[in-house]
Amino acid sequence: MWWIILTLLALIVIVRVWYRLQSGRCTSQKTLDGKTVIITGASAGIGKAAAFDLARRKARVILACRNLEKAQKVADEIIRDTGNTSVLVHKLDTSDLSSVRSFASEIIKTENSLHILINNAGMAGHYKREHTADGLELTMATNHYGHFLLTNLLLNLLKKSAPSRIVNVSSKMHEFCSKLDPEDLNFEKSSYSSFTSYNQSKLCNILFTLELAERLHGSGVTTNSLHPGAVDTEIAQKMGGFAGYTQAFLFKLMGKDCELGAQTIIHLAVAEEVEGISGKYFVDCKEIESSKLAQHRGIAKKLWLASELDVKLEDEEMK
Repeated sequence: MWWIILTLLALIVIVRVWYRLQSGRCTSQKTLDGKTVIITGASAGIGKAAAFDLARRKARVILACRNLEKAQKVADEIIRDTGNTSVLVHKLDTSDLSSVRSFASEIIKTENSLHILINNAGMAGHYKREHTADGLELTMATNHYGHFLLTNLLLNLLKKSAPSRIVNVSSKMHEFCSKLDPEDLNFEKSSYSSFTSYNQSKLCNILFTLELAERLHGSGVTTNSLHPGAVDTEIAQKMGGFAGYTQAFLFKLMGKDCELGAQTIIHLAVAEEVEGISGKYFVDCKEIESSKLAQHRGIAKKLWLASELDVKLEDEEMK
């Protein structure tokens, strides 16, 4: 009996050490003096880790978060540890389109430039299908629609600040999404589960990036998406249920810590070697191919048009 337990423990240690050793790391020493960065969902997890790193590089860092009290504590911690006093907190709930519009309006009024937008906020698939006040499925609203709207509202500021970058946090789980119906993004016709909603939202992140890169060609603004890896964060725990707790337990035993999980975000935000690269998908700081569906330009265009309608994006809002 004991040898079985010891063997399992040894296997866990081996997997943990191997996974962390082979994980990609951002090697760029670039500083960000005079640069402004927005990170959504920066009060915990890989968003918080990325905020620490970019603050150390002397960027002006805006933490865009739903929980202001929690985010302010993180901001105070960053200021204390890095000595960078240009760390601000703004209210943003990506599941609420009115919150997105209010946040974007405030940024446009108060900020003269925006060089890096990191769309990181997200949630695991909700255990039951739930709609927001805007009539959107909750997981899709949080992970896709909110960032789609936010990015479009801030595009002019990003263009004015070029060269600038947009980083979209996706997931390898997009590979488990075998189809996408742009006319049924909120599961009004198709069956719903926490996994299908999460996987679809992560597929949408990559397709959004693909179409956005096409539309931004020649503007000086680039955009790329990424999978951060299996990271020990709050997101799986919040999913709840047997699957959520099992995943959280395994990630804690064998996954990356948040600092390692943030490395590809940081790489895409600062690395010199990705300058001018756009519309690509990265894992462990390396460009790789996403799923075939995630590379489908026709579906990417249809998703964009459907998303415009669903968030009621008006031309006047982008001026």
